[in-house]
Amino acid sequence: MSTHADATSTATNGLNKLAIAAIVLAVIAAAGLWVLGVAVLAVFAVGAGHVALNQIQLTPQRGRGLAIAALVVGYGIATVALISTLWFIPTVVQQLSQ
Repeated sequence: MSTHADATSTATNGLNKLAIAAIVLAVIAAAGLWVLGVAVLAVFAVGAGHVALNQIQLTPQRGRGLAIAALVVGYGIATVALISTLWFIPTVVQQLSQ
């Protein structure tokens, strides 16, 4: 019976799949920030990262570091987007006032 308990323990202690998905989305969004313009995937990376952290907290799974890294990258891209938008607003106002 210990083998069944060990198999169950191994299955629940695996790497959280949503944490993997979150870091993959974050990497694609970071690469797309300059190359493909797909930085919008950072929104999904942040959402998946938060859900993965919640799942990891409730179950004995690994992947907390991946989820946190995805959150850092996702929020970093959001910060860059906000700053660039705020930087662009005075230029637009100046162009419209001429």
